[in-house]
Amino acid sequence: MSKIILIAHDIRSTHNVGSILRTADCLGVDMVYLTGYTPYPALDHDDRLPHLAKKLDAQIHKTALGAEISTKWSHSLDIESVIKNLKSQGVEVVALEQAPESKPLPGFTPKGDTALIVGNEVTGLDKHILNVVDRIVEIPMAGTKESLNVAQAAAIGLYQLTIKI
Repeated sequence: MSKIILIAHDIRSTHNVGSILRTADCLGVDMVYLTGYTPYPALDHDDRLPHLAKKLDAQIHKTALGAEISTKWSHSLDIESVIKNLKSQGVEVVALEQAPESKPLPGFTPKGDTALIVGNEVTGLDKHILNVVDRIVEIPMAGTKESLNVAQAAAIGLYQLTIKI
């Protein structure tokens, strides 16, 4: 069975991170990379100030409900090195973003191991990231709103991958 990997880049909200980790656990995601300034749960040898690590960990736990423990994850400031490493392992890297070159998510069929990238709640993914991914997909919008909360978008994208892999 192919692997599903999630990259959550420059997410601002700890509650979105917790929800994303919980969804990843529920859908059997193999690995979650929390990149850029995305907040992350406490680590054994955390280099953040203890009170800050404890506060962020508690906020993430509020929505993750333990998925921060049961889901394999790591933190990296540099998304480009994560993407480069995954590509070197043969992983197809796909951005979930509205862009002129994006294709509708329902028509997307993964080729094998796949990493899905979701980005900042307001600005999405930077152009330089979109330039290094293999494909860009978007969730078609049928209503008057043009986007979803990043946690809901990640859930839809991950679910779509699980039913196609």
